[in-house]
Amino acid sequence: MPHFSKKEQENLPESAFAFPKQRKEPLEDANHVQNALARFDQVEGVTNQERDEAWKRIQRAAKKFGVELHEQDWRELFTRNNRLIPQD
Repeated sequence: MPHFSKKEQENLPESAFAFPKQRKEPLEDANHVQNALARFDQVEGVTNQERDEAWKRIQRAAKKFGVELHEQDWRELFTRNNRLIPQD
């Protein structure tokens, strides 16, 4: 997976991220989408509404780059890792 330098990541538009406000989890290719899925339950400092929005972005990017999603909802990413679902 191509790793973005700090400068390259800063130059990406907000729309390139699952969490644009925090500029976390870029979704620029299939590998980044898979990484965003793997790290989704590790993102801190976001609301469940922001997680809902990030999940929609991940779903669109997964479809665009041919990444198969096994989960129907982001909450499943927490439960599969035996983590509590965050409460706002």
